[in-house]
Amino acid sequence: MSETFSLIPALAAGMLLGAFFFGGLWWTVRKGMVSKHAALWFIGSMLVRTAVVLLGFYWVMGDSWQRLLAALLGFVIARMLVTWFTRVKPEADHAS
Repeated sequence: MSETFSLIPALAAGMLLGAFFFGGLWWTVRKGMVSKHAALWFIGSMLVRTAVVLLGFYWVMGDSWQRLLAALLGFVIARMLVTWFTRVKPEADHAS
């Protein structure tokens, strides 16, 4: 039972890494679309986000594949949450 509770920090770390990665992607798309140097925004952001997330997973994993799995689950949960929070809401139909 205590082994399960030891995975909670890894899950939380995965959620933070996911929020950083996908939140950063959302921010990059918004900034890159209006920039004259969009390629630099996208490539630079991809390199930074990927490096941070890979190092974060390596640090969280330590010597336990179970912690890596918990962190990956948190990463996927964060993806769903960031997608939900940043979705474009359709405009109401004012035709009537």
